[in-house]
Amino acid sequence: MVPRKPNSVLICSDVVLGDTLVTWTTFVVFEHPAGGYKKIFETCEELAEPLPATVTGRIPPFLKGSLLRLGPGLFEVGDEPFYHLFDGQALMHKFDFKNGQVTYFRKFVRTDAYVRAITEKRVVITEFGTFAYPDPCKNIFSRFFSYFKGVEVTDNCLVNVYPIGEDYYAVTETNYLTKVDTDSLETLKKVDMCNYVNINGVTAHPHIEQDGTVYNIGNCMGKGATLAYNIVMTPPTQKDKSDPITKSKVVVQFPSAERFKPSYVHSFGMSENYFVFVETPVKINLLKFLSAWSIRGSNYMDCFESNESQGTLFHIAKKNPGEYIDHKFKGAPIGMFHHINTYEDQGFIVTDVCGWKGFEFVYNYLWLANLRANWEEVKKAAMMAPQPEVRRYVIPLDIHKNLVSLPYTTATATMHADGTIWLEPEVLFSGPRQAFEFPQINYGKYAGKNYSYAYALGLNHFIPDRIVKLNVRTKETWVWQEPDSYPSEPLFIQSPDGVDEDDGVLLTIVVAPGAQRPGYLLILNAKDLSEIARAEVECTMPVTFHGIQKSGGLIGGEQGSIHRLHAGGAAVLPPVIDPLREVLDEADALSDADLLLLRQLGGQTGLAGRGVVHGHVSLLLCPPNFHLVNLITCKVLAVVHLVRRRWLQVRVCPVAEARPVRLGFMKQRNVV
Repeated sequence: MVPRKPNSVLICSDVVLGDTLVTWTTFVVFEHPAGGYKKIFETCEELAEPLPATVTGRIPPFLKGSLLRLGPGLFEVGDEPFYHLFDGQALMHKFDFKNGQVTYFRKFVRTDAYVRAITEKRVVITEFGTFAYPDPCKNIFSRFFSYFKGVEVTDNCLVNVYPIGEDYYAVTETNYLTKVDTDSLETLKKVDMCNYVNINGVTAHPHIEQDGTVYNIGNCMGKGATLAYNIVMTPPTQKDKSDPITKSKVVVQFPSAERFKPSYVHSFGMSENYFVFVETPVKINLLKFLSAWSIRGSNYMDCFESNESQGTLFHIAKKNPGEYIDHKFKGAPIGMFHHINTYEDQGFIVTDVCGWKGFEFVYNYLWLANLRANWEEVKKAAMMAPQPEVRRYVIPLDIHKNLVSLPYTTATATMHADGTIWLEPEVLFSGPRQAFEFPQINYGKYAGKNYSYAYALGLNHFIPDRIVKLNVRTKETWVWQEPDSYPSEPLFIQSPDGVDEDDGVLLTIVVAPGAQRPGYLLILNAKDLSEIARAEVECTMPVTFHGIQKSGGLIGGEQGSIHRLHAGGAAVLPPVIDPLREVLDEADALSDADLLLLRQLGGQTGLAGRGVVHGHVSLLLCPPNFHLVNLITCKVLAVVHLVRRRWLQVRVCPVAEARPVRLGFMKQRNVV
């Protein structure tokens, strides 16, 4: 069987030049001309019973319980399509782990939006980008007056699932939560948060503390009939077994920059002692929302607009007791959906976010028509969108001292004459139209603390096609990627005996439309993104957004989405390595010493003599049962991870003697 060649790789390098460590990332982007990504935006049917998965590799024994994921699964009702990525009806997915075996199950969440749509065979409740027109069977007067019923908010809980007390809730970004049975995936009841706290809606990205306390944020009606933002706390499981939601309360309130135009809020930051709320220039025009909905018929997307002059405002508040700190922190305009982590250090709050440069709303580029287009059209549309970046902001708690004095970041804070403190970020990750999104960390141990690693889904012109690990200290990155394969948000699960921050595994659902078993759960080593196992099923799966790993009461997953070198060896060349010379014929830049090292390595690993060579970097392929190949050439150590004859990762780093090195970037040419 010939190894499948990827169309590209991502190579990230740290090179010591004199006393300076230089870090850079080089992108060679995968192309998707076949358009296999279109399959993840297609309707699928729910399952009557769990499907057994075919497991390759070994499921780690500490993985027990269930991986739960949510996303859209129904993209049209009757003859009426849904138009936006966030419109499809909620489908819950579940992978169960038991005795090294895996099963897959899925079921639509029986929300009011779903049940009524299926019953009437049309869109009944307006979704994010799809307006629900009146019933055509009604007479003209009934249809006319149905426009004046007011806002009927959707309960389509397609974004995330998380625990409150001993129960689990599927959620979106409105005031409705939907309680679900995580064993049977049956829908239990609908909960309206407006019945318990002053809130118009809450995000799908709460923060959950070790004791089960849940913090969330949403806009509300504040003092003086103006819009504001409330942080809401829901306590953990009650001794009297009462519902914790009924005990929810507002902890602190943030003001809104505009009276009737709150910013769109998707997540927030929380350290040990502080909340951080980033108020972006993307606004919800409340008056437009109410009048347009009632009179002329619109959807949520019609009510967004951008304040081009506002910039980005950073609000902070003490956590316990809740107290708003009225300092004016401001930065250049960005769009922002996901916080990565927020922590305190030496009198500063450090907050890392997945940002999009500028004031334009990124959701304008997530219409299904755009995402289902041919590859060249997908790229053309994405080129007009804001540029994604991972950014680190540092907020000084004492504005009368040095504004930023942390030695490990280039982020700055500058006091202006009007008392505003201007924040300039440090960019931790950036690639042209390559987003680091749906971020994860080792949330159980490092949420709200100084940390090193973040994991994310890589979006290539908005198409998910890789898993990325980022060292936020050094900016080094690792990548998992396969041709025509479309993964989902990676969930980090720590090993029970883990010591290091990245001792654990990542779980991601991958869709490979051309494969015999086109959907699978992939388990990666969080250290280096090498493959540990995969569990394949004979059905495809639509896109999923967020989820959790439920295992014996332990929750792993989104932060708020419940966020070897074979040294030495004889210089004897076994006969099996002789074909190596044929592959290396073009390697004019390789010295005899370099070639000898390659042959030594081949002798140690039983290498079959197949490789790729270009300039000053050489890569060797290994047998499918061999996981690590180590290659030394031109004083650079390259570690290439291959499992089951598939490329998983290329990582380039300097050898121990940190001297200046010359790097040539690999292009795949002569894979036999």
